[in-house]
Parts: sequence; C-alpha cells; structure tokens
Amino acid sequence: MALKREYGNESISALKGADRVRRRPAVIFGSDGLEGCEHSIFEIISNSIDEAREGFGRQIAVTRYADHSVEVEDHGRGIPVEFNHKEQRYNWELVFCELYAGGKYNNAADESYEYSLGLNGLGLCSTQYASEYMDVDVRRDGMRYTLRFEHGANVGGLKKEPYSGRDTGTKIRWKPDLQVFTEIDVPAEYYADTLRRQAIVNPGLTFRFRNQTETGFETSEFLYREGIADHAREIAGDDALTPVQFWQAERKARDRADKPEYNVKISAAVAFSNRNPAVEYYHNSSWLEHGGAPEKAARSAFVSQIDSYLKQANKYNKNESRITFNDVQDCLILILSSFSNRTSYENQTKKAITNRGIQEAITEFLRHQLEVYFIENPLDAEKIAAQVLVNKRSREDAERTRLSLKKKLTGAMDLASRVAKFVDCRSRDPAEREIFIVEGDSALGACKQARDPNFQAIMPIRGKILNCLKADYDRIFKNDIITDLIRVLGCGVQVKSKANRDLSSFDMKSLRWSKIILCTDADVDGYQIRTLLLTMLYRLTPALIEAGRVFIAESPLFEIRSGDDTYFAYTEKEKDEFLGRLKDRKYTIQRSKGLGENEPDMMNLTTMNPASRRLVRVMPAQAERTARVFDLLLGDNLAGRKEFIAENGRNYMELADLS
Repeated sequence: MALKREYGNESISALKGADRVRRRPAVIFGSDGLEGCEHSIFEIISNSIDEAREGFGRQIAVTRYADHSVEVEDHGRGIPVEFNHKEQRYNWELVFCELYAGGKYNNAADESYEYSLGLNGLGLCSTQYASEYMDVDVRRDGMRYTLRFEHGANVGGLKKEPYSGRDTGTKIRWKPDLQVFTEIDVPAEYYADTLRRQAIVNPGLTFRFRNQTETGFETSEFLYREGIADHAREIAGDDALTPVQFWQAERKARDRADKPEYNVKISAAVAFSNRNPAVEYYHNSSWLEHGGAPEKAARSAFVSQIDSYLKQANKYNKNESRITFNDVQDCLILILSSFSNRTSYENQTKKAITNRGIQEAITEFLRHQLEVYFIENPLDAEKIAAQVLVNKRSREDAERTRLSLKKKLTGAMDLASRVAKFVDCRSRDPAEREIFIVEGDSALGACKQARDPNFQAIMPIRGKILNCLKADYDRIFKNDIITDLIRVLGCGVQVKSKANRDLSSFDMKSLRWSKIILCTDADVDGYQIRTLLLTMLYRLTPALIEAGRVFIAESPLFEIRSGDDTYFAYTEKEKDEFLGRLKDRKYTIQRSKGLGENEPDMMNLTTMNPASRRLVRVMPAQAERTARVFDLLLGDNLAGRKEFIAENGRNYMELADLS
C-alpha cells in the first residue's frame, strides 16, 4: 500500500541564512563536488584580481595548506567593513552574510570598478557560508579589522585595532566544509592552472602560489608582462606559420536597441601554426571554458575573412565547398580577452557569456583587423590560405573515407555471401554467437565439421595478415583480409590518432559475437598469425580486449593412445604426467597435426566444444606491456629489436629456421 504523504499549506518552506548555500551549493557553485569546491576558491581569488586591475596592488598570494584550507592575500584597498548608513547595517554583514550584496552593481557608472570578475554579490558570501571556518584580516583606514566565521555563522563580531603599517589589503583563510562539498582536496594543479591563466590576462600582475607539502612550502610565481601576447608566443614557438599579431580596441555596445550602451575593451593575440593550434577565450579575466559570445564572434569573423580572401585570390577549385571554422581552428592560435562593464554570464560559474552586443563588437573588431592584416602582409595571407585549404581538403578526404569505411565495415549486409568463405551460424543472438578465426581453408573444413552450427561461425584467414603496427591507416583499410574481418565483427574500428580521428566508427552495441576466438596451429607459423591477429585487434578494436571478448583456443601438442583410451596433452608437463600414469602399458604418442589434418571428432572435443575445450581470455591488465612488446617485435623500433635478439636470441635457437 502506497504511503500517503500530506502536501498542504505548511509544506512550503524557505531556506534562510547559510542554509541557502549549505543545503544547495550546486546552485551557486555548479556542483557540490570537487568542481564546485574549486569554483568557491576562485570566487575569493577573483575579488583580489578585481582590486589589482583597478591599480591597487601588483601581487596576489595564494596558499594551499596540507589540511585543505586556503589563504588568499592581496594588497588592494581592503574590504569596507564599517557601518553603512545607506543600508543601516555593517558592511561586513552585507559582504559576508548577505547574498546579492556587493560593490560591483554600478560599474557602468564608474563607481568602484571599471571592469570586474565579480558581478552578483554572491561569491564571497557563498564561500563563507560553505566553509568550515573563515578568518578575515583587513587593513584599511589606519585600522586592522578581524572576523571569524564557523559553519556560516559569525563568531565574536567585528574586532578592530589601530594599524601603523602603510600597506592596505585583505587576507582571507578558510577551509571548505565537507558537510557542504563531497570532496575538498583541490589538487595543486588546479591552483597552478588557474593562476597561470589569470596572469595571462592580467599583464604585469604577479601571482605567487605556495603549496604546503611534507617537506615545507613549494613556491611558484606566474607573471606575463605582455599578457596574452606573451602567451601566444609561448604556444607558437619558433616554427609557427606566421608571427604573433597583437590587436586591441575599445568599442561601444548594446544588447538591444532599447538597452543602455556599455563599454567593451577587446584584445587579441593571433598567429597561425600547423603544429600547436590553440584557441582560448577570456572575459573580465574569467576563462570562458564554454565560449559563448566571443567564440561565436571568432567563428564568424575568421571564416568570413579567410573565405573572402580565398575567393578574391581564386584559391577555390571549381564547385568546391566553403571552408568551416574547424579548418581554420586546426592551424589557429587565438587568445582573445575582452572586458565590459555590463556582462551576462550563463550562470554563476562564468564559463560562457551571452551578450549580443559583445558578440557583435568582437566580430566587427576581428573582421577589420584580419582585413588590414591580409592587405599589409600578403605573404602571411598566402601561407594562411594555403594551410586552411590543406586542412579543409584533408577533412573532406577523411570524411569520405570514414563514410566509405563505415558503409564497408558496418553496413547491413548478407555476410555469408559478401565475405569470401565466411560460414555463419543459425543464431541471431549476439549473447550466444561465437566466431572462430581460423588459419586457412584446410582448418575451415575441419572446424566446419566439428562446430555446433547453431551458435558457432567460422572465418578463415588467407595467409599472414598485414602488420598493423607498421602500416598506416590507408594501407590497413585497403587490405581485404582486415576489412573482411572488421565487417564480420560488425562493431567498426577505433582510430586514436588525431590526424585520422574521423575514421573512428566503433560501436560495441553493434558487435555480433559474444566471443572472438583465435584458432591457429600450434607451430611457429600459427603463433605468428595469432600475434598478427592480436596486433590488429589491439590497434583497431582495443575495446574488445578491454571488454574480455577476445580468446585464444588452445590446441593440444600431443595425442597419446593406449588401448581404447586417447589423451591430449597441451604442454610437455601434461605429456609427462599422462605417460607417468600409463606406467607399463603400451602406448603410441604423436605430435599434434595442423588443425586442417585433425579429425572432426577430435577438433570438437579439444577445440570447439564449450564443455571440454580450453580457451585463454586475452586480458587488458597487461595492455601497456603488450603494447611495448608489440612495438618492439612488430613495430618500427628496429634498434630495440636488434638489441632484444642479441640478448635473448640464444633462448630460441632450436626454434629458429636457419636453413
């Protein structure tokens, strides 16, 4: 019987005070996990950055303590904490204990800040609410003010004393609360990456990071004197197609005709490189991980101007399609930083902005700068156009190959008639179907008679297949043996290299088999074919190995007959054990023949019958070691192979064919 829950007038409640953040942290920070904790730290750092950008302080120190607490110190004007007559409350209460209270609502009127990361009056208060404790030290107006908060509540009120030092600023130390966040162990890499990015878009501002370890504090400093231009040069290196260009301008913008006008300051560092492309967007120094308006502007401007140049210079072939931004981005270095005193972020995490006015201003700015750049630098324009066209045509070739390959490898087909000598099974249930990949036509005949046709299929290999570690993808996918195998498997291929990533069409759900069983002779040739098959699967479908779908069928090495009894030994040790049991009985022993020479009954008993066969599952645990060995023995590491043979060859002399 369902439980009846009452829903009446008293069921409606409102969160108050610290509970507004502590019980729903994801609303403010985007997550109650590590990412949300990281964002809460950035909220405090961003307040110090806003002060420095206004010219108050040129250094910000951030300390990561071993107990997961954090300290941020700046040399700005210091947070106002005294009584606010307009609001009839102390400013420390407003700033630390009141959501939507702050000094950055009137930036357009040039009150306290021209441009700022902070906008909503949420960050400092929310971080305080989400802390186990927070200690605040403010120096301003000849006084030192201290505050302490625990679990979102003030302890002891505001304390102040005269301060004789000439410096001003704010120091805040706090510990994110595990009652709020599921994880608070923010890695040092997050701090380093965040502070480096802030140094990039705040030229001349030094960020000092101290990380407490078991042996003391490790200190790093981040400073880019020329900001984004320095960063672009750092990425471009010495072999870029073009030198770094630095452009900047100020524009007026409005988001709608009836909305107020606001200022937009735009800076861009641009270069072209087919080795180290990189595109980064920042607004009010916040890294726009998801882009938004600046990304839309860059896409429009670069495609428009480069397309226009290609048309004017008659670079397109007849009836050739237009370039896309992906063609440009594959060789573009663009670091775009914009500031505005009116900003609309997608949410409090500030990973994208949506201002239409900013998008239009950046689009017009980039188009104009690119047009002038192409006119003044015709050689650079020629290089850029040529590389973008190479990217475009390579992309289109890869797409044609991908579509052709997908159709060839995974399209619906009658496998039995379209793949030479493939013998299918009756079942259509992938959960029970097995495929035996066997060595040659003779093995096909024996396995075909020995199999259970209800769920066991046979795919013969015609000779030794291509070494997939040495061959490029074009050569691999022109090999009929390999493409037939992939078609029979049905799941497509995984292509990891960036240059050929568009060829990837892998889908585990399309796999037609529960087991893929490699069945080769127990001799040197058989082992080599097995190794080449494993190499192919390792390179083209590694997920099958990781999922435990690939098996090796063990073939017996010896057949021992004594009277009416027959024994099969798979190793020398097993052979000796069987012979020991026979004692004085007469017996005959015969080295196992190739699969094609075996009787169907023997094949069924030793190789194909699930009740009596031996299968070895290919495990992913040693994939890294396998990769090294495959590369050593089958790849391009010729020097390593020679060294390996010199060291280990003596162990295999009896197996070597030296005739």
